[in-house]
Amino acid sequence: MLAAQAALAAVLAWLLARLVLDNPDPVFAPLVAVGTLAASVGQRVRRVVELVVGIALGILVGDVLLYLVGTGPWQLGVIVFLAIMAALILGGSPSVVLQAAATAVLIATLSPTVRNLEVPRFVDAFVGGGSALFVTSVLLPLNPLRVINRAARPALDMLAEQLQSTADALTDRDPGRAELAMHRLRRNKAEVQALTDAVEGAREATTLSPYSWRRRRSVLRHYAAAAEPIDRAMRNSGALIRRSVTMIEDAEPIPTSLPEAVSMLARAVRLLRHEFAGGREPERARLCSLDAVHRAGQAYREGVGFSGSVVVAQVRTAASDLLAASGVAQDDANAMVRQAFPA
Repeated sequence: MLAAQAALAAVLAWLLARLVLDNPDPVFAPLVAVGTLAASVGQRVRRVVELVVGIALGILVGDVLLYLVGTGPWQLGVIVFLAIMAALILGGSPSVVLQAAATAVLIATLSPTVRNLEVPRFVDAFVGGGSALFVTSVLLPLNPLRVINRAARPALDMLAEQLQSTADALTDRDPGRAELAMHRLRRNKAEVQALTDAVEGAREATTLSPYSWRRRRSVLRHYAAAAEPIDRAMRNSGALIRRSVTMIEDAEPIPTSLPEAVSMLARAVRLLRHEFAGGREPERARLCSLDAVHRAGQAYREGVGFSGSVVVAQVRTAASDLLAASGVAQDDANAMVRQAFPA
């Protein structure tokens, strides 16, 4: 899909610049179009703005210094240096800095021989960026639900797998297996970041694309607020697993309902992913999360040690995070957890 989008955006940008704007050499517009699509989904509008800001800054610095110091190799170095410094002082992103420097180079080297270079380059930035956004939002739009489901799968699968491994480790009193699950869960930053980026991509797609407007409520209702609670669930599950290791190593009592509670958490995560993917209200995931809390409460009543009580508390906290990820307000999620925990 990305290859087709890039090809179509480049062709559209070239045609607009060549036929509509009468640019005899429409090189920069297709480059901006492809550069815009190179940004991750959810960052493309920002990329267009950064390209235009960087170009404007490069034109300003380049023209002023060209007038003051003239042309030549050392002048080129001064112009590029000051363009970059100006972009950095203004807090520009790497894209802004790069475009400011590249535009300053063009101004310093081509302006003496090519007249009226500044305006076409500035206009080409709008043409290329606009072409890319038009292609991705109207001609070949992404399905935001598919994008976000693809990103959510690795994060939720990893969490479910490590929780299930911990439940099995508690059942078998195998500290090595629980420790391995702990180390694997620590390497989850890329998966969570991918989910966060996908949420931004869905928000951008549903804002720009007419074909996605009807999906806005369903996609964003399930996902827009889910990334942060899922991240918290990851961190709280990490604490749960660490204490499970200590619990096993210290030979504390492990009631059978405790590994069952952790296993229920894993099942709730899987159900959350499946119900998200199907566009359904995650009712089963919520019920499973509350079942995990109930079983953890049973384990607490049967008797656990210090680390076991921490594991019980982390089951409650992680279940509350999963309820929040499913769309329940945090205060309501906490109340549901308290109600599910046997007195």
